[in-house]
Amino acid sequence: MSRAEILSEIKKAEEEANKSIMQANEAKTKKISESRAKSREIIKKAEDEAAQNSTSEIGKSREKAKIEREKIVEKGKKDAQAIKDKARKNVTKANKFILTEFERAVNA
Repeated sequence: MSRAEILSEIKKAEEEANKSIMQANEAKTKKISESRAKSREIIKKAEDEAAQNSTSEIGKSREKAKIEREKIVEKGKKDAQAIKDKARKNVTKANKFILTEFERAVNA
């Protein structure tokens, strides 16, 4: 082989190496882009699921709070009614007591 042929072969090998390097870089860039797109998709899906879970949990918490509030209000109504009933029972006693005390004060 002559010197020119050897140089030509080296040049050809360098071109092929550069072509391979460019193809590898393109493949790397493509893989990185695909990976980034997949990661964005995964993150978006996770965010959507988190938002749904959050909404669901908020709804459950509101329902629990509503039920608890209703229980508290119902208990308050029962307690108030019990106090009213007790007060009504004591009205006659109170009237008699006040009347007796008034009569004592007048007769004294």
